[in-house]
Amino acid sequence: MFPIRDHNPSTTRPFVTWALMAINITIFLGNASLGDQALAQIYHDFGIIPAQLSSGQGYGTLVSSMFLHGGILHLAGNMLFLWIFGDNLEDAMGHVGYLAFYLACGIGAGLAQVAAAPQSMVPVIGASGAIAGVMGGYLLLYPRARVDILVILIFIIRIVSVPAWAMLGLWFGFQLIGGVASDSTGGGVAHWAHAGGFLLGLIFCLPIWLRRGGRTSWRENSGRPPHPEAEYSFKKTPIPHVSLRGHRNRLRGPWD
Repeated sequence: MFPIRDHNPSTTRPFVTWALMAINITIFLGNASLGDQALAQIYHDFGIIPAQLSSGQGYGTLVSSMFLHGGILHLAGNMLFLWIFGDNLEDAMGHVGYLAFYLACGIGAGLAQVAAAPQSMVPVIGASGAIAGVMGGYLLLYPRARVDILVILIFIIRIVSVPAWAMLGLWFGFQLIGGVASDSTGGGVAHWAHAGGFLLGLIFCLPIWLRRGGRTSWRENSGRPPHPEAEYSFKKTPIPHVSLRGHRNRLRGPWD
């Protein structure tokens, strides 16, 4: 299940979101030519190592770790979520406020992972915690904004439109389950950073939500964005449709 877009257009250009995406992609491409040993050293030097933070060292990695990724799928997934949900939070907070919000969620998410595994020596990297904060804030402000998700079930592929609360709530539930499971199995995903970032994003957005009227704004707009939602449609292609029903005999060959 992958989100591909929402129906919640922003009213301003999300310069900070674009810049964050550009920085993450540039750093990843710059590291792509390095060997495994050099990459491991970068992750060790600039990723969060919980045991070091627990001993009072490496606080700068709470920021630097947000701009490192372990692979193309790691990067692509994070940038996809940031692209879909970041513009609306930036629209609501303004460029400077959104940047501060993003960094605060990322730092808080890193600390949550340190609290969950204080003696771990495994580097924690990725923008997931900060982006989880964006998702938490989005859930509070636009719980019923429509999100299109790509559902893949073996040979069945469908695009389904669901309310944001369903998609984001399910994602958060998976992080909690994954966090509990990783405590016993030692998984390789920082689930508690995701969950912590999500909750922080929701909390940090409370002043905006209250300023907009809180539950009153939910009732007035039914939890949807206060502006018209974007509508998408599939356009017909100029390629003609040819039926093979009347040409079966012509298509028969010696393999029939």
